[in-house]
Amino acid sequence: MAETEIGQRQLQLFLCGDVMTGRGIDQILPHPGDPIIHEPYVRNARDYLRLAEIANGPIPHPVDFGYIWGDALDVLEAAAPDARIINLETSITTSADYWPRKGINYRMHPANTPCLTAARIDCCVLANNHVIDWGYSGLEETLETLRKAGLKTAGAGRDREEAAAPAVLDLPGGQRLLVFGFGTGSSGIPDDWAAGEERSGVNLLEALSQRNVDRLAEEKREYAAPGDLCIASIHWGGNWGYAISAEQQAFARALIEAGFDLIHGHSSHHVKGFEIHRGRLILYGCGDFLNDYEGIGGHDAYRGDLSLMYFPFLDSGTGRLERLRMVPMRTRRFRLERAGPADTEWLASMLDREAGRFGAGVILRNGELCTD
Repeated sequence: MAETEIGQRQLQLFLCGDVMTGRGIDQILPHPGDPIIHEPYVRNARDYLRLAEIANGPIPHPVDFGYIWGDALDVLEAAAPDARIINLETSITTSADYWPRKGINYRMHPANTPCLTAARIDCCVLANNHVIDWGYSGLEETLETLRKAGLKTAGAGRDREEAAAPAVLDLPGGQRLLVFGFGTGSSGIPDDWAAGEERSGVNLLEALSQRNVDRLAEEKREYAAPGDLCIASIHWGGNWGYAISAEQQAFARALIEAGFDLIHGHSSHHVKGFEIHRGRLILYGCGDFLNDYEGIGGHDAYRGDLSLMYFPFLDSGTGRLERLRMVPMRTRRFRLERAGPADTEWLASMLDREAGRFGAGVILRNGELCTD
């Protein structure tokens, strides 16, 4: 936790979008699971590995657990954030109980969980549209596997109460960070995945309504103690496109006004715009951070191969955003590498345009993006 010039403590977080370590990525890790999947056009997860190799060359495997993070590990080591939070969009299970007619089956073998601890992740948000791809038993194994690995979870649980409960992360000086996870049907989460009184599932919002803002604010008051900082991590919206609906913007702003300190939005396969509302950060779509889409054509104009490592610095007393640092990355051969100058300039131009719609903007400095 850094100090400002006047001595006020600053909290630094690491946030990113979707981390999808199943399918093709699982097949290059030390303990690949059963590659059989049940998608309309692909029946073997190794086909995603072959597509990536056709695009960018051979991928040696098995790789070590840190391989997929690539250059991101050095960035994290140098930054030393106080908390590391991802949206884990993969079931960690050996379950064969795939969800019928869903079309996509993301699964990583539990023995490959060290690929998450290799990056010293603190919290995995699970309220997304892939965590139950292999059934409720797959979700329960995911929860247990992450618990045994020492990783906190938010947004899914063995019942409604557990799914709604925040992950509680300890910070320097005895402060706490509470991460609340929830998702919407607009991201592709089936209605049947909603956690119930006696059924495991995700923390699913049926609508982006004031009623749900009030409910989430009440849950925040129930769990948060004086001095706690609170993040709302939301899986919402479609895969492609920069548009932010008026409904999304109103909901995010209302959560800030209800006392949340930061909105961590995800689901889009590419980076989207952000907003600073009442001094607090709203990330509408962080994009995919790790996936096995390499070599798959379509939507190339959105540059889904590019991603950002988000490092917001918050005033630890108020939760207000002091500054935002973003490190551009590119996926190649299922591994993150620092984006080159041309790709970094593309990201800077796009993000300045999209954040500009909300009165924000970015500066390109020393190969990174920032708001100051």
